[in-house]
Amino acid sequence: MRNFIQQKIVSLLTLLLCLISFTAAYAQAPEIKIDQTTTGTITGFNGAIQLVHAGDGSKRIFIVERAGVIKVLAPGATTPVEFINLNSTSNVVDTEGEGGLLSVAFHPQYETNGHFFAFYTNSSGNLEVARYTASPASGNTASVTSRKYILGIDHPDYSNHNGGEMHFGYDDGYLYLSTGDGGDSNDPSGNAQNTNSLLGKLLRIDVDVPVGSDIGYEVPADNPIPNSLIYVTGLRNPFRWSFDRVTHAIWIGDVGQGAREEIDYVPAANLKGANFGWRCFEGELTTGDQSGCPTGLVTIAPIHTYQTGTPLPDMQGGRSVIGGVVYRGSLYPAMYGYYIGMDNSSGQIHRIKSGGTPQVFETSPIRGIVDIGEDEAGELYAVTGSTIYHIYTDSQLPVTLVSFTGVPGVEGVKLSWQTSMEENSRSFDIEHSNDAVNFQTVGNVLSDNSVTGGSYRFSHAVVSGGVHYYRLKMNDQDGSSEHSRIIAIDTGPESLAGNFIRPSYITNRTINLVLDEPFQSMELVGTGGQVFLRKDISGKSGTIPIPINPTASGIYIVRLEDHGKVIQQKVLVLE
Repeated sequence: MRNFIQQKIVSLLTLLLCLISFTAAYAQAPEIKIDQTTTGTITGFNGAIQLVHAGDGSKRIFIVERAGVIKVLAPGATTPVEFINLNSTSNVVDTEGEGGLLSVAFHPQYETNGHFFAFYTNSSGNLEVARYTASPASGNTASVTSRKYILGIDHPDYSNHNGGEMHFGYDDGYLYLSTGDGGDSNDPSGNAQNTNSLLGKLLRIDVDVPVGSDIGYEVPADNPIPNSLIYVTGLRNPFRWSFDRVTHAIWIGDVGQGAREEIDYVPAANLKGANFGWRCFEGELTTGDQSGCPTGLVTIAPIHTYQTGTPLPDMQGGRSVIGGVVYRGSLYPAMYGYYIGMDNSSGQIHRIKSGGTPQVFETSPIRGIVDIGEDEAGELYAVTGSTIYHIYTDSQLPVTLVSFTGVPGVEGVKLSWQTSMEENSRSFDIEHSNDAVNFQTVGNVLSDNSVTGGSYRFSHAVVSGGVHYYRLKMNDQDGSSEHSRIIAIDTGPESLAGNFIRPSYITNRTINLVLDEPFQSMELVGTGGQVFLRKDISGKSGTIPIPINPTASGIYIVRLEDHGKVIQQKVLVLE
């Protein structure tokens, strides 16, 4: 983070450059669509407000209704059934204004403990979190009598700006809860920047208290403010937000007041103690009333903003941002890694490449979206009060990838992939990461560009054990490209030799190849690309000594090739 004003200026310049540079790349990204066919929608809801899954392997989806009813839809079923009605024994949920049952989150160990949590406005209009238990967890009904009160938050003045959504953190198992600033215009109570108030915040809660405890929660010891549930400040009305299931970064849709709707993005490592600036800033703009805004306030600039108001002719307007989800499913590879959000008023779809590369708007005839939900497999859905729509794309990758796998081998990690169709395909970049976030290119394989597809192999020499992550960047002839899904290869706790040449420094003018499978040829290449030696090694494996002609001392690359298979390793040659 840096000085907020400086960061806002940089953010504006970056956004301008992104919008300029994106024009040429627009056709490379997938077109996002909402399925309106009879088979692509689920209907029959009364005030649906959220779609979630239990993470228990059942592949069920749960639909939350504002009046306090949660419904469940099992795989293959066409009609959801009532899972629980929170108001069946008492008027727990108050639906006045923007109230009601706002969000449900299932415990990470729901499969064994049956716990799920509900966030709602209670009969007094205040915010409340309660825990319920399904027994058995695999059942399609839960009892309202299992309710246990967890947390209450006073919301005394207005019936709007309640927030809010809940998710459990992937890394820590704590419950995260977003709250609005308390309502009305310009945060009149000054809650969002006030660390004595739980409104206008993202809270972090430990709900795994000892069995039999009268206390519903504990404050995690490493929260940024001692003895406080506050984890993030400066939010106006973060109605919908999500964690990326792969990177664990957070994406927040914060509803604007009268000037800007904003989408916030923060990597997981930078979330603790973040401040998003409201009410000192609305999006990238300074608000008129700066009272209570300290000089030098350090905060996070939004990744994207757009004008609040009547939708513009090009559909780049809107009045209420709906925070979305990064697509991590498998049905639509071209959509993988894109953040998909919407606007409740205009129906516009926001598409942002995960990590913050340029975004675009896409039009949609669907209005009134209140949630973008994901199922257990990572597929996405748009939720209105009455209907659930499936989000998809029919855009194609440069190639149709059938499989992409890898295993540890003598030469390093051995990757293989197969395609069933290649049209105008140029090459494959092999990208490697130690953390599934930061990738580097470690090799390139030319495409067969065959309409019937092809089979490819590549080995990457690694020098450490543990989990290694790989993805393919599939490059088209026109310069466009798309990434495959990420695969993880566990090389075990022991360090791998990782070299097919042993030793990797040559002092006796002989290269010793150690191969567990044959290659067609070996080349000794200088750092400038000059080939000093090419040797036919067809049909050979095991230890293969290769005499080399006298060369100058220095670093060279040994390159092994076979059809659809390339390995290369740096060596040091000493005369």
